[in-house]
Order: sequence, then C-alpha cells, then structure tokens
Amino acid sequence: MALDLGMPILVVDDYQTMVRIIRNLLKQLGFEDVDDASDGTGALAKLKQKKYGLVISDWNMEPMTGYELLRHVRADDGLRTTPFIMVTAESKTENVIAAKKAGVNNYIVKPFNAQTLKTKIEAVCGA
Repeated sequence: MALDLGMPILVVDDYQTMVRIIRNLLKQLGFEDVDDASDGTGALAKLKQKKYGLVISDWNMEPMTGYELLRHVRADDGLRTTPFIMVTAESKTENVIAAKKAGVNNYIVKPFNAQTLKTKIEAVCGA
C-alpha cells in the first residue's frame, strides 16, 4: 500500500522555523494538505475540527508540551487512533520510554532529512 499523499497532516511546533522545515520536507515527499499549530492547545482545537491522518509534534513546547498533547489525543475516543510522531532534539531514553508508554507511534530526533521523515511516516501509516 502506497502512502496516501492526500492525507491531512498536522505539524505542531512552537518554533516557526521548524514548522517551515517540516512543511518543506513533507512537500518534497508529495504531501500537500499540511496544517500547523504552535502549541498543544492549538493542536487539540484543530484536531477536534478536522480528521488528520497524522500528527507530527515537537516534544518541547509551552504551555502544553508534545507529550501532554499525545496524552490528550490518546485519552480522547475520537482521536486516540490518530497516528502520532514525536519530534525532539533530545534522544533521552526516559523520554522515548515515556512517549512509547503514552502511545506514540514513532519518534524522530532532530536534525533529520526528508528520507528519515518518509521512513517514519511509512512505518506509522503502513506504506
């Protein structure tokens, strides 16, 4: 099964430059329907308005972290099956374990390129 390039993706990061980088990488991969939010609270609001095929979220954000966003998504009956990739600058084992326990589908450590992102998306969305 090929990746659904038409699936809507939500990118969540409080650093606008990183949002732009991820948007550009997704565009290189052929994804066109990309929305963004600057924190977990904004992301939750968007997730309740639109059905996303994937969430790509930074871990370190204020006021709601990516980890807290993940926990909210997994606790919500309407959202819990949404594929979720966590992005972080730190590959701390305890963070990876905490995210896995909270139900993250995959994990990307910055910096990363389009190929790494594609591999992670394929692993999560079943290419």
